[in-house]
Amino acid sequence: MTSSWQADRTFTTSIAMQDRLHELVPGGAHTYARGSDQYPEGMAPVVARGEGAHVQDVDGNWYVEYGMGLRSVTLGHAYAPVVEAVTDAARSGVNFSRPSVWELRAAEEFLSQVSGADMVKFAKNGSDATTASVKLARAATGRDLVAVCRTHPFFSTDDWFIGTTEMDAGIPDSQRALTVGFEYNDLGSLERLLAEHPGRIACVLLEAATGTAEPAPGFLEGVRSLADRDGFVLVFDEIITGMRWSRHGAQGLYGVTPDLSTWGKALGNGFAVSALAGKRELMELGGLRTDSARTFLLSTTNGPEATGLAAYLAVAQAYRERDAVAIMEERGRRLADGANAAAAALGIGDHFAVIGRPSCQVFVTRDHQGRPSQEFRTLFLQEMLQRGVLGQSFVISAAHTEDDVDRTVEAVGEALTLYVKALHAGSTAGLLRGRPVAPALRKFAAPRRIPDPGGA
Repeated sequence: MTSSWQADRTFTTSIAMQDRLHELVPGGAHTYARGSDQYPEGMAPVVARGEGAHVQDVDGNWYVEYGMGLRSVTLGHAYAPVVEAVTDAARSGVNFSRPSVWELRAAEEFLSQVSGADMVKFAKNGSDATTASVKLARAATGRDLVAVCRTHPFFSTDDWFIGTTEMDAGIPDSQRALTVGFEYNDLGSLERLLAEHPGRIACVLLEAATGTAEPAPGFLEGVRSLADRDGFVLVFDEIITGMRWSRHGAQGLYGVTPDLSTWGKALGNGFAVSALAGKRELMELGGLRTDSARTFLLSTTNGPEATGLAAYLAVAQAYRERDAVAIMEERGRRLADGANAAAAALGIGDHFAVIGRPSCQVFVTRDHQGRPSQEFRTLFLQEMLQRGVLGQSFVISAAHTEDDVDRTVEAVGEALTLYVKALHAGSTAGLLRGRPVAPALRKFAAPRRIPDPGGA
């Protein structure tokens, strides 16, 4: 990787490729969070390759990257032991008409890692695993309602969840009505929900923690007690927390065992593998050792393909050899401390801050009135991109070095000097290259443009 900040970087080829992607792929990307609308206009790099904590775009620009494949990469891009394991597995064939040895090896490894689970079934994405948990809970309880934590942003691409978001077009009202919500760290809100829908809630689904919210003392234990008393199935979404909070997941860290848990993202260091795990009496409803009506749980052609499972096994081995979570937390604290010190030195600590769990941090951007601001977020992203830092967040990996972090902190300090100028002016007008970024899940496609200060 080049050591230069490349302050004169251009995006000509990325712009052309992004335009072509919009012609061929709805939204111009295969994940809404990867869309060009999430980046400053004309500054959405198309990536050519990655190496450790760095990526290079098609214009030849290098960046220190954060977000790391939407939190899926914890060991670094092109991490050699994982790549080698995947390559070796592929040489022997990847998909067969019967279970392979990879399925047994991966299941044994996973269940030794997640001590509260008796059985596991692998898939390719978190949405499929999470929707399977909902189906299993409904089958086990005979109930129809799903209770989700309202403050947790995403659980599945499927109707039962997406119907509760801004992007609800195409979802029947009957599906939306079957999902109800409660508040994180508010046990009373869940108790009230159970009282409002007696005997109807099949499962309670939540992340045990998020990057910006830790469980209050007794909260998770209280949810567990309510599940035991009421009979609903408790499901932890470990898609993000698994491998970032602990190799044993958030459930291992906080000591509360769910009935089911869903895993993905960092399980394969970016390779496609996800998992649904849980208690035998629930999981067997989708198996052959049951007298109950069978649940069509997960039955995917590519779920057990060898390369994804080989990637997971290599990741598990890497976590045994070194404490990747501890490295991410140490580097994350260094980044947050440096960035927040830069903001404080400029007198804008109330307007810009890096917050959250050190292994899964975000930055907060507020305008001159202290309100969360997409315009000020865009300005910060714009200036960071120009200085060689790519990321919608500061989600880190174990591949980030102290030098990467220190360079990032330097870039933050420089970017915030323009941020200060906008705060003093009370506006980003004249400082942005185009329209501001927009929330990924929103009702209408067109982002709002910043009015031209000249009135055009």
